[in-house]
Amino acid sequence: MRAKESREMYLETILRLEKKNGVVRSVDIAKEFNYSKPSISKAMNVLKKSGLITHTPYGDISLTKQGRQKAEQIFKLHRLVKEFLIRSLNLDEKTAEQDACRMEHIISDKAILAIEKYLEND
Repeated sequence: MRAKESREMYLETILRLEKKNGVVRSVDIAKEFNYSKPSISKAMNVLKKSGLITHTPYGDISLTKQGRQKAEQIFKLHRLVKEFLIRSLNLDEKTAEQDACRMEHIISDKAILAIEKYLEND
């Protein structure tokens, strides 16, 4: 996984867990990805240094304003691509979810606009 994709996956996961649980801790993210706690700690330090999250050792993880904007953008794109795959290609939800998770990191702005237009007219 490339660094940008990894960062985006973490941000989106933090947003989803926050919506689901109210608070997010490293252990929640570790369970979500099935990664070790030290791996998650390292990734959270990168996000913190980038100004995308706030995190205290053994404390809650919160998205900064910049991190929240980025996470919401990724989450919106994920839902858009997933919906497109289901409605246009008749993919089952599980396959669409998995493919959208990969595609959201590489899709062009031009393709996004075309998908939005397609879904509006469908």
